[in-house]
Amino acid sequence: MRDRRVMLLWTLFTLAAAISVGLVLRRPDHLSDLHIYYGALADLRAGRPLYGYVAENGVPFTYPPFAALVLWPLTALPESVLGAVWLLSTVAAVVAVAVPVGGALAAARSDRPLAVAATATVLLLSAPVQSNLRFGQVSIFVVLLALLDGMGTVPARWRGVLVGVAAAVKLTPLLFVAYFLVARRYRDAGRAVGAFLACAAVAAVVLPAESRTYWAGTVVQTSRIGDLASLGNQSVHGMLLRVGLSPAALPVVWAALVAAICLAALLRARQLTADGRPGHAAVLVGCATVAASPVSWTHHQIWPVLAGMLLVGATGVARRIAGAALLVAMVVSLGAVLGPVSTRPGVQFLLENARALGVCALCLAGFGGVAVAATRPHRRGLAGRAWLRLGVAATATLAFFAVQPLPAGADPTFKAYSLADVANPRYFFVCRGPAECAAYGGTGPVTFGTAVEPTKVRVNGVVSPDVARLEYYSAPGGAPRVIPLLAAYPGSRTFSFRSASMTHGRLVAYGPDGRPIAVYDDELAAAFR
Repeated sequence: MRDRRVMLLWTLFTLAAAISVGLVLRRPDHLSDLHIYYGALADLRAGRPLYGYVAENGVPFTYPPFAALVLWPLTALPESVLGAVWLLSTVAAVVAVAVPVGGALAAARSDRPLAVAATATVLLLSAPVQSNLRFGQVSIFVVLLALLDGMGTVPARWRGVLVGVAAAVKLTPLLFVAYFLVARRYRDAGRAVGAFLACAAVAAVVLPAESRTYWAGTVVQTSRIGDLASLGNQSVHGMLLRVGLSPAALPVVWAALVAAICLAALLRARQLTADGRPGHAAVLVGCATVAASPVSWTHHQIWPVLAGMLLVGATGVARRIAGAALLVAMVVSLGAVLGPVSTRPGVQFLLENARALGVCALCLAGFGGVAVAATRPHRRGLAGRAWLRLGVAATATLAFFAVQPLPAGADPTFKAYSLADVANPRYFFVCRGPAECAAYGGTGPVTFGTAVEPTKVRVNGVVSPDVARLEYYSAPGGAPRVIPLLAAYPGSRTFSFRSASMTHGRLVAYGPDGRPIAVYDDELAAAFR
């Protein structure tokens, strides 16, 4: 029976891999990150600066110079051939990651084939791996290197080297050096640091100008990576940006939270290592890198998927439900799926940041303590109490967030549209043309319409000649957003913007003297309900 289940899971994995690769290749923007690697290296071969390259989508090359050396051989292949090779390599890397994690998940050696097949299938279906496939990302390979080294599966004399190489490609695995030190794996820490410095030195010799550019400034220019306040960045830093902290308070709060998260994770990882559970320890440290990094896009979040599977494989109702909840958050976007039924901005904020909050809880609450199967059997009475505790905790959490307004300034969905967008009927649906806009304007300063979508609300309309400025407040206490007034058609001015929620939204029109002449809030809230 077990053999049948293993075969069924591998069949499902193969089918899912084939469908995923096919869907990726059908996308017009497929493998966009791989295209950036390819284009940046082509520029470098032509004598142009590596960090001066910008792809058609406006994204530059952001990795350390050693990554360019690692990726250099890729340019020997035509880009179309490279895409197919990269996708197959990504699928193979998923299996390679699943082998050690499945071994840590299996209760006995005989259970390992089933655990590996299940791990590979769930991992492939998760949003992070699908994102790796879609964009052609290196993240899955970085995770594989750090996982093998963190678990100690490589020969003893080479342990630490893979972490050093991985960190030379992407910096976040450097946290594993701290883990080696805390776990008293001093030689591994030394080899990791030595490998990292050696890789950086090789890059400095081969690419001296690029190395100076990167280490002298590019390394700290996080704005090159993209909009860090967008929902795709599920790190602590990204969540704090969406909360709307002031620029002065943000670095202090972020550093304090990251220090607490990393310290808790590292201390628990040390205990797990001492208990003979290096797989759980490595995954825990990996989750801490996701939380602590200034930017953790979806393709970086492979570690929480592995943590969720270890939780599901543990004993105890609460642990398994926590693991299942984490896996659900990592497979689907809760903010998008449950947005239509989430009528409270606080709950919507919870859903939109579920991955970041889940990873933080994992590290702070002692991931290993709840993920590892207990050695003593649980009595039946404990299961009932676990259900009760879980229900009370879930109810209290939802109740807390339900009464919260959208944090001031925390509206990453907001966007005001420009004159170039007027022709798009999705953005400007109230009036399309001079006759419609002239007829639409009412007697008030602002006449507008709304359209509710799964993850956002759109507002557009026209303003009277009395309006000199239009501002939108997404929440009480938040900074105002200036809404452009567009002279799209003769004799009328129109506007359009989108926001995550209108429940606490307020639209204010100002006259030429700078005083408010009209305020709209109840109408916006009614449009969202």
